Amino acid sequence: MTRSTSSAQRTLMVKTQLQTVGLFTPELIDAFERTPREPHIPESLAGLAYADAALEVAPGRYLLEPMALALLLENARLTSSDNVLVIGAATGYSAAVCAATGARVTALEDDPALLPILHAAADAAGYAVAEGPLPDGWAASAPYSLILFEGAIEQIPGAVAAQLAPQGRVAAVMREAGVGHAKAGPLVGGRIATPAFLEVAARPLPGFARPRAFAF
Repeated sequence: MTRSTSSAQRTLMVKTQLQTVGLFTPELIDAFERTPREPHIPESLAGLAYADAALEVAPGRYLLEPMALALLLENARLTSSDNVLVIGAATGYSAAVCAATGARVTALEDDPALLPILHAAADAAGYAVAEGPLPDGWAASAPYSLILFEGAIEQIPGAVAAQLAPQGRVAAVMREAGVGHAKAGPLVGGRIATPAFLEVAARPLPGFARPRAFAF
């Protein structure tokens, strides 16, 4: 795929998939148009780079659909002044989009199959890479004004919640009764204190399931 073809496909994705469902912020529109997705996906999936699909980039690990990511960031009101933590950053696409707005971004990952790709794209994309268990967050760069989860989760661990700045926001697809609900806003009592704005069939991010009750 040539650079011009990739650019044209990004523009088409933004205009037909993202702006039509609620991506309005000019800085975010520009970030999506300028951030190539190809460096963040396996070569075998290059033809699907700008499809609105959750692409599997390692066994059991997926990138968020572009529409879900765009609406999470739009509703989280991402700006260039934010300090962002992307948890489960995978290959770094979400982190790259956030960094393209001028925000300071830390991409946290613990999957050894994904870390080389994440590191390879970091300098050009403008984000920092942190390696460690996802449920622990990354205290070294806290507090964060925005924490984004790259995948559906059932709970926000206390360690992560403690790294959120006062008035900070969390953007995540929360799985409730098997259904993904996209939410973005402040935390109250460990939960995102805003109504869901979209149902999303996002793939689960490992490590964030609620403990299952024992049944006799």
